Amino acid sequence: MTELHYLPPLFGLVGLILAFVIYALIKRIPVTNKTIDVIADRIHLGAMVFMHREYKMLFIFSLVLGIFLYFSLGANTTLAFAVGAISSAAAGYIGMFTATKANVRTTQAAHDKGAASALSVAFMGGSVMGLCVAAMGLLGLGMLYWYFGDDPATAHVIHGFGMGASSVALFSRVGGGIFTKSADVGADLVGKIEAGIPEDDPRNPGVIADNVGDNVGDVAGMGSDIFESYCGSMIATIAIASTLVMSDLGSRETLMFLPLGLASTGLICSVLGILLVNLMSSNKPEVALRAGTIGAAVLFVIAAWFVIQQAGIHANVWWSVVAGAVGGIIIGLVTEYYTAGAPIRKIAKSGETGPATVMITGLSVGMQSVVIPVLTLCAIIYISTSLSGLYGVGIAAVGMLATVGITMAIDAYGPVADNAGGIAEMGGLGKETREITDSLDELGNTTAAIGKGFAIGAAALAALAIIAAFVETMTVKYPNFTLHLGDPMVLTGLFIGGVLPFLIASITMTAVGDAAFEMIQEIRRQFKEITGLMEGTAEPDTARCVDIATKAALKKMILPGVLAVAVPPLVGFVIGPHALGGMLGGALLGCVLLALMMANSGGAWDNAKKYVEKGNFGGKGSDVHAAAVVGDTVGDPFKDTSGPSMNILINVMAIVSLVIAPLL
Repeated sequence: MTELHYLPPLFGLVGLILAFVIYALIKRIPVTNKTIDVIADRIHLGAMVFMHREYKMLFIFSLVLGIFLYFSLGANTTLAFAVGAISSAAAGYIGMFTATKANVRTTQAAHDKGAASALSVAFMGGSVMGLCVAAMGLLGLGMLYWYFGDDPATAHVIHGFGMGASSVALFSRVGGGIFTKSADVGADLVGKIEAGIPEDDPRNPGVIADNVGDNVGDVAGMGSDIFESYCGSMIATIAIASTLVMSDLGSRETLMFLPLGLASTGLICSVLGILLVNLMSSNKPEVALRAGTIGAAVLFVIAAWFVIQQAGIHANVWWSVVAGAVGGIIIGLVTEYYTAGAPIRKIAKSGETGPATVMITGLSVGMQSVVIPVLTLCAIIYISTSLSGLYGVGIAAVGMLATVGITMAIDAYGPVADNAGGIAEMGGLGKETREITDSLDELGNTTAAIGKGFAIGAAALAALAIIAAFVETMTVKYPNFTLHLGDPMVLTGLFIGGVLPFLIASITMTAVGDAAFEMIQEIRRQFKEITGLMEGTAEPDTARCVDIATKAALKKMILPGVLAVAVPPLVGFVIGPHALGGMLGGALLGCVLLALMMANSGGAWDNAKKYVEKGNFGGKGSDVHAAAVVGDTVGDPFKDTSGPSMNILINVMAIVSLVIAPLL
């Protein structure tokens, strides 16, 4: 197996080259309309300003953490931490840079050539993010494994990579989520409800900030979120395999290398899925996107069989991979039903009796949507552990995440299409162009909701695998280490862990409320003080709104980040490792349940509003529409800030616990 260790970083390099080729193809598409070019430049500039300021703060935070790691766990773990942080930050930066170049070209393609061409450009914009996530994960983690990981004595060093990736993910997701929703809520409440002007109207000062937010939250934030789950699942599986001295499944060396081998295979399948979507772009958009996703997953499952057979590993491991891959598809389809099926029509209808019933129905849909995904996770855990022990959980998580290239591409396509619609509206390109971008955007909302559901399921499995690796690491150190529910230390930890998701959700919701309040005051001020703004004869000060959202996001993201990183060492060193194990269990359950409920409620409220806007129940401007807008406004921080923060929270806490395990 040693002779194959160069393959994962090599595949990572090839994936990066493909991403740059796609970026070059996007850049070659000309933007002939000067008005939309200027609008797109403002969005790109706003996104870059936010990223640069966020990454400066991230650098300081990572430097402090790196110093702690250097003096407690040594230079190698610190190096792995730095590589993880840089890989995650680079994937997010490249993906978002491309998305803010692809949005205007999607608008131009919709205006000049129609829906098929627009879908192709938007999807190419998303595929760069997808390929960067998969490629940077394989390149960074593959190189560290090649250097340290194949020796069980030094394998723990690569845990630092996961911690670096998780730290970046937490700030990117929380900071991006606060930015995007403060801008969105402010622009909607003043623009649509108070001023009575359409969504994405160029007169609204908050519209550019709202479009910037789609990129920093749903492209860079979502990318780093999936990146840490993707790498976390591989790290946990390698860690579990390194503790298996004798195993019926195969040799320790092959079991340790298998996650990287499967991820490399998944990257090839993702590239083929991306090609399939582009070939089918003349079909219905939803058909093309679904064919790409499911096609890549089926190809991966078949290819995984040959990889496992060639490595001389027991066939049970393949069935664990299948359980993870199928489970991921089930969670995605269930999320699609709750955020784009019959429940959204039920929420829309409830608007006939006002905003209160919209809120009640939306919350009930969100709560109900938790059941099947959690039962699916239970089935994956039961099947994979029955077949392959604890190693099965890790390899099932790898199976779910191996085709991350196409999954993330389809998710990042949504914000590009959303931006394209906003640019078409602000550029005054007419009803036909707007109809094309709206149809792509509506599908983008559904793909984003499916992506969030998938991300939560993947994060839950990855975190569970990391927790299993933590327990195995502690068992090697203390042979009698068990987490027993009768142990008061474990119970204490369990309740501390259960409280944390609610605390973090509260902090992030409050942050959006506070930032949106500032944004609303500013937009109102501009409408009142800028003469001719409502008439369309004066320009709004959009830069001021971008600045407000940026400052609020950077200020408010610090507390959740510090809490997530600081609580595991506090519990582990002050109360003990048993309490820390209990805390991880409580946090895992709380995070998964809360994340699914919030993400799906928010997605359902959003699409219920869109359903009314299509002319149902009175259409735009009706009382039902006003009620649906209130539901969507509450749902925005649910689905784009607090909900997604949960999956990162559990992964950060789990990986920090695994990193500090040798010190406990």
